[in-house]
Amino acid sequence: MVTVAEELERAVHGAFTRPVPKSAGAQMRYLVKQHGGRTKPVAELLGVSQRTVERYVNNQIKTPRPQLADRLGAEVLARWQPQVRARARQAAVTTSGIMIDVQGRFGYTAADGSTDQSRVRHLTLPLPPHHAARLLQAQQDGTDEDDLRQIAAEALGEVYFRDNGRRAHGLEVELTDLVDLRFEL
Repeated sequence: MVTVAEELERAVHGAFTRPVPKSAGAQMRYLVKQHGGRTKPVAELLGVSQRTVERYVNNQIKTPRPQLADRLGAEVLARWQPQVRARARQAAVTTSGIMIDVQGRFGYTAADGSTDQSRVRHLTLPLPPHHAARLLQAQQDGTDEDDLRQIAAEALGEVYFRDNGRRAHGLEVELTDLVDLRFEL
C-alpha cells in the first residue's frame, strides 16, 4: 500500500547528490564514521555484537542476514546527506513547492444540488510552497497516515478542485483509496 509519509521521504531522497552506500561493509563503515569511529554504539543501534560490526568494517563478513540488512540500510538512509535533505525541504517550503502525482478515489462534500459521488481520478499538479510546508512539517512531526492523507486532500481540494478560491466554494475533498502516489521536490 502506498503511504504519504514514505513517498514524501522518497521525494527528499531524490535530492541526494551522491549515491547511498550499497554494500554492507560500506554502510557499516559509514555508520561507524557517523558515531565518531566507535563501533560499540553502532552495534547497540543494530542489535549485533561489537565484533560483528568490526568484521563488516574489515570486510570479513560481506552478506548480512535479511533483518540486519534492512536495519542497516534504514539507519544509513536516515543519516545520509542531512544538509542536502534540509536544503531540498527548505526549497520546497519557500520557493519551489512540491509536485504531486496521485491516483486515488476522491469523495466530495458540496452544496445542495451538486454531485458528491466519489470517483477515481489521476491528478498531476504542483502544490504551492505553503501546502508543501504543511505536508513536510506534518511528516516531520510524526503525524499519522490518515492525517497526512487528509492534508494532501485539502491541498488538492484548494489547488485543483476549488482553483485557489475561484470556484466550487464550500467543496470539501476526501482522498480515500490511494492507488498510486508520487511526490517530487
